[in-house]
Amino acid sequence: MSESVEAASRSGDLPGQAKSTEPPVYRERLYAAWWSWPLPLIGAVLMAAQVHMGYPGVRAWLPYVVLVPLAIAIPLWLGRTKVEVRGGELWVGDAHLPLRFIDEVEVIAPQEQRKALGPDLDPAAFMVHRSSIRTSVRIWLDDADDPTPYWVVSTRRPEELVEALGKR
Repeated sequence: MSESVEAASRSGDLPGQAKSTEPPVYRERLYAAWWSWPLPLIGAVLMAAQVHMGYPGVRAWLPYVVLVPLAIAIPLWLGRTKVEVRGGELWVGDAHLPLRFIDEVEVIAPQEQRKALGPDLDPAAFMVHRSSIRTSVRIWLDDADDPTPYWVVSTRRPEELVEALGKR
């Protein structure tokens, strides 16, 4: 097994946290889009109102106490993924890749993203994609022992990420 395969595996690290004390060269959090917030809140309030109309007492307000915070927690949970370059490694969520295994980095423009994530996508690729983020980077790996040909990572600032990876 190659070192890059071992680096990408889960090893008990916290999501997106390098063990380095160095400040990050690049850091971005992949937050959930603003338009993903209203629908769960509206749904939670409507479901709680349905219960409220039919039951008196505690059963009337308890669904609001449970469902509304849950509707807020879900988009927060979806936005927990970090992309950062720190201590000679690229961290995407809880997967990390030493920078020495990166061969080439290319920016995937919004008009090319559908093709890159569809017909041109290699099934063995590592992918962290957020549909609300219109740009991505494709990071080609240079490790003959690793079956992963490349990583595709959504980012709002692709040029900065490419520069932080040292491939500009």
